[in-house]
Amino acid sequence: MSQQLPSPAERRGGAVWALVITGVAGFMAALDNLVVTTALPSIRQDFGGELDDLEWTVSAYTLTFAVLLMFGAALGDRFGRRRLFLVGITVFTGASAAAAMAPGIDALIAARAVQGVGAAIMMPLTLTLLTAAVPAARRGTAYGIWGAVNGLAVASGPLIGGSLTEHLSWQWIFWLNVPLGLALLPLARLRLSESFGTGAPLDIRGTLLASGGLFGIVYGLVRAPVVGWSDGLVLLALFAGASLLAGFVFHGIRARNPMLPMRLFRSRAFAGINAASLLMFLGMFGSIFLLSQYLQGVLGYSPTEAGLRMLPWTGMPMLVAPLAGYLSDRIGGRPVVATGLFLQAAGLGWFALVVEADTSYAAQLPALVISGIGMSLYFAPASSLVMSSVLPQEQGIASGANNALREVGGALGIAVMASIFSSRGGYESAQTFVDGLRPALWVGAAAVAVAGAAALYIPGRRRTAAPGKGAAAPAPVPETAAH
Repeated sequence: MSQQLPSPAERRGGAVWALVITGVAGFMAALDNLVVTTALPSIRQDFGGELDDLEWTVSAYTLTFAVLLMFGAALGDRFGRRRLFLVGITVFTGASAAAAMAPGIDALIAARAVQGVGAAIMMPLTLTLLTAAVPAARRGTAYGIWGAVNGLAVASGPLIGGSLTEHLSWQWIFWLNVPLGLALLPLARLRLSESFGTGAPLDIRGTLLASGGLFGIVYGLVRAPVVGWSDGLVLLALFAGASLLAGFVFHGIRARNPMLPMRLFRSRAFAGINAASLLMFLGMFGSIFLLSQYLQGVLGYSPTEAGLRMLPWTGMPMLVAPLAGYLSDRIGGRPVVATGLFLQAAGLGWFALVVEADTSYAAQLPALVISGIGMSLYFAPASSLVMSSVLPQEQGIASGANNALREVGGALGIAVMASIFSSRGGYESAQTFVDGLRPALWVGAAAVAVAGAAALYIPGRRRTAAPGKGAAAPAPVPETAAH
């Protein structure tokens, strides 16, 4: 007897469960990018050491996360996406508990690095598993909700970290992940379907080249603001990383089964959305990193008060991103993404115009709202564009590559904007902080504006020939990879 196909109601239920599971997993991984920043002073009180040393509690996670994202996606394609997703959740949850119980700064940094490994395994598989569970006609809306959750996690990291530190202790930043991870494990095992990629053998050479190259680049970027861009180790790391990545590109062109086929970049959709993602995270990460310090150090808000005042920006994805996903289904992703990026650039530019040592919240509010709407319009359609720009069996590695570029963009944004801030201002007084913040925000706004231009490079949604009189208008053709 043939196996009975699932009913429409069962398929809808499976899609809802997939959205919940992948959304929570993505939230945990994205949250831990910046959640530690507002807790660094408290960690220093407990463990001692210089603040520069404590910054590695942020950087260790970013390094392993960015370096291993594509490898995590490749492992999922080869050995089973649900299986590796479960492995990633297990590693991430265990490392979170280890970080909460760390007896010293070295143990905390090591636990953060292992957290990044778990996040790198599970994060690129969230989109692949969600895509497999949701019907094509509703993926834009699903990506919208997924993007809202992830955007909220990235932007609200300082708020959540500051609130937990202020009202409980910094250890609760990491304990928060443990019950979530333990709840996800049985749900993912029971509710997600297994899937595989192309079945090609693992690309060990490509993995080593990509991992080594990304490690060198990200290490150089996160160290440069601390020791200076002319430091010998920073220059060596950047040069070695760039050389290895050049070798990775050459390998992707010539190899038979490369981890990331360079032919994917012949698709204007794939190339355009990845360039836009890198530049978007460059401008957004660096701006949030500095503005959260501005609200606390210059305007005198507590971590919780600063986070609450940023809610018109950081909380907006929960309201607008599902609508953005719906619009991308109706009119295509390119106009929605481009509009969002230009709005985000305008919001950062507004901040740069009004920022002073005593700027009122009313003067900041328009910039916060504009930035929030812009970020919301970007996240959902961007995910849809990435997944629709490649063949179904290539979606795992496409998701991994896009997430890796986002992480590198975030590290680059913090490094570049912190260097601009240090060269033009400093922490000596409120005015010197503003003197450094203003040019950094202009650079962030410019980067996001260029991201908007890159989004316009993506092909628009194609339509069939115009219908005759009285005929119904044809449905638009979805964006696909145009190799």
